[in-house]
Amino acid sequence: MVMKCVLLGQVLVLLWVSVAWAEVLVQPDFDAKKFSGLWYVASMVSDCKVFLGKKDHLLMSTRAIKAMAGGNLSVHMEFPRADGCHQVDAEYLRVGSEGHFRVPGRTQEASPQAVKIFRDFYPTVGLPDDMMVMLPKSDMCSSGDKEAP
Repeated sequence: MVMKCVLLGQVLVLLWVSVAWAEVLVQPDFDAKKFSGLWYVASMVSDCKVFLGKKDHLLMSTRAIKAMAGGNLSVHMEFPRADGCHQVDAEYLRVGSEGHFRVPGRTQEASPQAVKIFRDFYPTVGLPDDMMVMLPKSDMCSSGDKEAP
């Protein structure tokens, strides 16, 4: 059930981005090859009841992202759980302009600027502070050089 909420949350963020893409500036000279690679999910926010009940027990997870032809993304997700590392593969379809993605960080250390941007963003979609969590680091699902399938 947690996986459904997490995946639903990611899909909803992608859908919100597709609706609000005109308000989000694209990085000048966006390079999909530089965007591809390993990203860490250092913080999450959701109003999903399952997420809210488990958010204090979640650990940092990873996403190996690979930009595909046509602007789609191939994403390999790994979530640390009590029974080991849970893996999920997904393909996100581009619905806006190339380069309109919201992503986590490249390292396990979230920069103060990234945290500020995240904290400034989620209230704009109606989510209060008590629905956000900064995730503790975990190396359970860490294997160095990961690539999306």
